[in-house]
Amino acid sequence: MLSIALAGKPNAGKSTFYTAATMAEVDVGNYPFTTIDANRGVSYARTECPCLDRDQRCDSDNCEDGKRYVPVELYDVAGLVPGAHEGRGLGNQFLDELTDADAILHVVDASGGTNEEGEPVEVGEHDPVEDLDFIEEEMDRWIASIVERNWESVERQSRSPGFDIDDALGEMLTGVGATEADIALVLRNIAYPDDPREWTDELKRSLASDLREQTKPLIVVANKADIAPEGNIDRLREAADVVIPTSADGELALRRGAQAGLVDYDPGDPGFTVSDDVSDQQREGLEQVRNVIEDWGGTGVQQALDTVVYDVLDHLTAYPVENETKWTDSKGRMLPDAHLLPTGSTPLDLAYAVHSDIGEGYLHAVDARENRRIGEDHELEEGDVIKIVSTAN
Repeated sequence: MLSIALAGKPNAGKSTFYTAATMAEVDVGNYPFTTIDANRGVSYARTECPCLDRDQRCDSDNCEDGKRYVPVELYDVAGLVPGAHEGRGLGNQFLDELTDADAILHVVDASGGTNEEGEPVEVGEHDPVEDLDFIEEEMDRWIASIVERNWESVERQSRSPGFDIDDALGEMLTGVGATEADIALVLRNIAYPDDPREWTDELKRSLASDLREQTKPLIVVANKADIAPEGNIDRLREAADVVIPTSADGELALRRGAQAGLVDYDPGDPGFTVSDDVSDQQREGLEQVRNVIEDWGGTGVQQALDTVVYDVLDHLTAYPVENETKWTDSKGRMLPDAHLLPTGSTPLDLAYAVHSDIGEGYLHAVDARENRRIGEDHELEEGDVIKIVSTAN
């Protein structure tokens, strides 16, 4: 399962985003370091279910009339403040918890209502653009400090016969969540000496920065967009590659309203309807949320998750079935399972995602949409329905 981390300074709205996205109860407070231990839960990326191409909807609990929700892990860690790599705030704990993240949603207080330490100030008093770079900088310094601490060991290894600088760096950097493929890609893009004693401090910092960029892609969640002063969102968009205007409070209100049967809304919908049973005060609050959706095309919570999964991490959704005609599993359930896979994945990759035994016993696959056999090296596309034929079936 993909793992996505919520990062940012304290009081930017990470815990509210987490609650809205997972409907798990966590502490939400208007003071720094409300979150101490990481909250981990399941959220979902939204896509169109293949059942829309059939005469009936599927049997999955994660499908709402053709809106398919595919699970991802989401976790909200302690707020980060400048100097975290030196242990300020809960910095070391925060950075260690980011090790396993596939991507990071950087939650920024777009309203400018909290200073760089996460302490409340008047809305508009702080410039949110100033918050953009420090998380990447702190992570770069954190990785650089790990490199520096372990460099003496690399130098000692270099005195042994058969020393390979790539192997030594790979062994060291897997500790920050990098795969061998990540490390190989980063090393291919920089020029460096084979002798570790000839590495400069600048080169080590460059290695750390490139590795962070490769292993921890980041998008900006411009939270509190509904109360942000005019121009803040535009300036954030000018300063960052991907910025999603968001109202986590608005999404949470809709999710709780839907849970109570007062609102007809599914995460990511471009609108909602309100029951006649709501109070005037509730209706007024929900209409404010409607304004947010009309202004930004949604509350931003689902859009942020979808963007990081399908665009930034470049994944697709594939659906394994046992009956290629009815698109059902062995129990007759239509499209019960969905798997997120990197773009470029093959039927064999899907087989291993279903179960290692299915992958090891792989024989061939059938494209259920076109009812034709496909090769082991066939590249899957978003929404593919695939029958895996395996000795383990």
